[in-house]
Order: sequence, then structure tokens, then C-alpha cells
Amino acid sequence: MKNVKILAIVILATLSLASCSDDDDLPEVVNEEEVTTTMTVTLVPDNDGTTVTLKTQDLDGDGPVEPTISISGDLVAGVTYNGSIELLNETESPAEDITEEVKEEDLDHQFFFTVGSGLDITTAYSDFDSEDNPLGIEFTLTTGTASAGLLTFTLRHEPTKPNTGLEDAGGETDIEAIFDIVVE
Repeated sequence: MKNVKILAIVILATLSLASCSDDDDLPEVVNEEEVTTTMTVTLVPDNDGTTVTLKTQDLDGDGPVEPTISISGDLVAGVTYNGSIELLNETESPAEDITEEVKEEDLDHQFFFTVGSGLDITTAYSDFDSEDNPLGIEFTLTTGTASAGLLTFTLRHEPTKPNTGLEDAGGETDIEAIFDIVVE
């Protein structure tokens, strides 16, 4: 009888300790960042002019090979362009469309457009996240007078929203591309 009481106490103690364990906590979901090798910015003029494409491709990521940057043509002064951005991971075959992930996780992303000095253009957001904050996969770009300068596209992950621009957005840069633009 004494052995039965001791065994019962040991079983109860074991059950009590097991029920207080932290093992029941669910693991934190880790959302790994996707690899983005290629950004293509397509600018379609609203005047039936020539479409301009800006592209950066970096297939080795942080490797020794510099990104390839290409621009198919010059922008025309006094024109509004409807812009769209496509992001790809070309380390996979077929290439993975990262743009879809950005759309799905719209609250965690925002594109920023930085116009360098000397370049006479303005940009405006055309698409917004589910809380009506700017997203930037679609935008308008309006050229002023003939000019030249740098135009930077930056995708931030987990920026502060709303924000007044890249300076106070916080978050981490997923991809950034700088293009040397000419407006004729």
C-alpha cells in the first residue's frame, strides 16, 4: 500500500510539472525575405509615345559582379507616364514573381521614389495598401522640362506607415536601384 501511495505522488508530480511546461507555446512564424535579383520599371506614356523600361539585374546578390543596369530610351519633356514595377527572383527556374508577394504583404512594404537634383520630374502613387497607405507598385511619373539626373527606386520592408517619405519610413531596404535619367 505504501508503494502505491508513493507511485501516485510521483505520477501526480510528473503530470503537474509537464502541464506547466513552456513547450505548448506556438513557435513564432518566421517570414524569410525573398531573394530579389531583378527590378523592371515600365513607363508607358499617356500620349501614345514610346514606352521606356528601366531595369537592374543582380544575379549574384552581394557577390563580386556589379548589377547590370539598362535604360531603353529617354523620357520626353511634358509627358505623364504610367509606371509599374516588377520584381523577380531569377535564381529560380522559372523565375519567381516577387511582385505578387509584395502585393499580398502590402502592409509590410512600400516603394519610395527619390528624384535627384537637376532632374525635373514628379512622381505620385497610384496604388495603396489595404489601409489606404501608399504602396508604389503602380505610380505616375510626370516630366517637366528637359533635364538629367538620378532617379532612385527603393522598396522598404516593414516601414512605418503612414510616413512622410523615405527619411522617416524606417524598416529595411529589400531592393534599391539608381538610374541615370535623361528627359529630352
